[in-house]
Amino acid sequence: MASVLEEFQPIAAIATTPRGVRCLQRLGEDPQMTLWVGEALGEMPRTRVYSGSLKDHLSAIWNETRALVFCLATGAVVRSIAPLLQNKQQDPAIVVIDEGGKYVISLCGGHQRGADRLAESIARQLGATAVLTGASNALGLPGADVLGEPFGWQRGVGDWNAASAAIARSEAVEVVQEVGWKIWQQHLPPSHPFVGEGLKPMPPVADLGARIWISDRRVPTHPEPEIPEIRWHPRVLWVGVGCERGTSARVIETGIERALSQAGLAPEAIAGLATIALKADEIGLLELSRDRHWPLKTFEGSELRAIAVPTPSAVVEAEVGTPSVAEAAALRAAGASEWAEALVVSKQICRIDGEPGAATVAISRARREYSDRPGQLWLVGTGPGSLELMTPAAQMAIAGADAIVGYTLYVDLVSPLLRPGQIVESLPITRERERAERAIALADRGLKVAVISSGDAGIYGMAGLVLEQLAAKGWDGKTPKVEVLPGISAVNAAAARVGTPLMHDFCAISLSDLLTPWEVIEKRLRAAAAADFVVALYNPKSRSRTEQIAIARQILLEERSPDTPVALVRSAYREDERIELTTLDRLFTCEIDMLTTVLIGNRSTRRHGDWIVTPRGYLGFDGPAGSPS
Repeated sequence: MASVLEEFQPIAAIATTPRGVRCLQRLGEDPQMTLWVGEALGEMPRTRVYSGSLKDHLSAIWNETRALVFCLATGAVVRSIAPLLQNKQQDPAIVVIDEGGKYVISLCGGHQRGADRLAESIARQLGATAVLTGASNALGLPGADVLGEPFGWQRGVGDWNAASAAIARSEAVEVVQEVGWKIWQQHLPPSHPFVGEGLKPMPPVADLGARIWISDRRVPTHPEPEIPEIRWHPRVLWVGVGCERGTSARVIETGIERALSQAGLAPEAIAGLATIALKADEIGLLELSRDRHWPLKTFEGSELRAIAVPTPSAVVEAEVGTPSVAEAAALRAAGASEWAEALVVSKQICRIDGEPGAATVAISRARREYSDRPGQLWLVGTGPGSLELMTPAAQMAIAGADAIVGYTLYVDLVSPLLRPGQIVESLPITRERERAERAIALADRGLKVAVISSGDAGIYGMAGLVLEQLAAKGWDGKTPKVEVLPGISAVNAAAARVGTPLMHDFCAISLSDLLTPWEVIEKRLRAAAAADFVVALYNPKSRSRTEQIAIARQILLEERSPDTPVALVRSAYREDERIELTTLDRLFTCEIDMLTTVLIGNRSTRRHGDWIVTPRGYLGFDGPAGSPS
């Protein structure tokens, strides 16, 4: 749970009754979630005691927490937090749980502070119902005030409340997207209200309810007609800086501000700073990078010298070995090959009376925005397919992810967990490697990606392929962060539907030779047969692959009785579940396909009515098949 809820930490949870404490303790132990109780309750396990009134305590911790989770009456929460509320950009996410643990209410900060996502996560942990009242949730739309967050965009100025209200009323909202990733447009519901290039056709301007600018420019407000506007700024601008030794941060920042103003560019669109490696220790640059949270990229003179620029300088080349620092560094950081298409501000020199040094500034525009969000890959096992048999952690990961990648059937099975604004990409069953590559590419852009597999992701699932692909790309084991969330595997689900066939040693073998040579599969079948393992066969048969199951049956018949019990379980725990009990000899009288798990007993496995039992060895089944000893 902790890894899924990282974005909300530190979390403060508050209860005023023993029952409320027990409810919150069901969320589990988390070193970054503090459970506070009043003095009247005294010392209780896994809690901290606050003194004085609840209102005073909230005032003391308000600015130190990312989220507050209350287990008490909603009215009491409202009265307690009312004096502290300032604006939804800064206030903590507020979630309220009833003492019975049946409902989890997103009270404040639903979109911008993530209270909706937090409420859904807690609800899945408790098996409760999340109560979300935001209008965009009902419409299946991303909130205007969180639209760019997954991509690391920065919020600009605008009438955010009016724009959100226009979306809630389903009024036409014009989108003017000049830069940044347009993938969000591809995952809108058919009934979305967005109009403009690449979206629905534009209505008359008088019919517009709001306008969304997605730009690196300081977009001017249109005087006519008066339409509420909001502005998102993808971070696509790289600022190249050359400076004299000892130049102050103020001089560099002033030079940047002047360059931006001259070109009509927004400071929120700055991705970072770039310069020559000789300036990597320049105090002014380092201070500005730290204070403005702009990453600083440095390049060797040989790298910069290879980049064509419009205004090279022989003087600069004589001093540092390259004819350009500011322009070349800006272009290099932006990944541009042609200055004519990427350089938006040629170099400018800035000096300030009374301040040491001078700075040369140039600005380049990258095709791809920068994001400082660390990408994450959650490799999720969804179990047999029914939500009841999916772990809370798996459900939370799917609901909390920015993007979902999976086989079409499995995406459909988890559709009740999906939320507005998510990127959902489904691919056919034979394109597993493509799915893995796509998931990694999305995570490389800073998204939280849930890669879903039926059963357990680490058993014939996507987890192995994703880790293989990461390793092939030189993954350092840290970025993107990876977590494998287990699920009930197909072999466990199938076995549970027919009894205890796996009570003794068993093995699982896939008969698909798409990724494993048949010679290897056949060798494993013979070894399992000789060792008397109970055998679970995955992917036993497809329309184009029919011989493998026949060969597997013949190999097993060489080592065990034709009367060996066999269970065929298709789509366990799903609506179209089918179960057939037969014997190894009569295997082909039953229907088998790719969704069937075949469980073949060992020498001691017996049929007992509609159940299959493999003795653990303590008592044993020594009688004939179909009756206990």
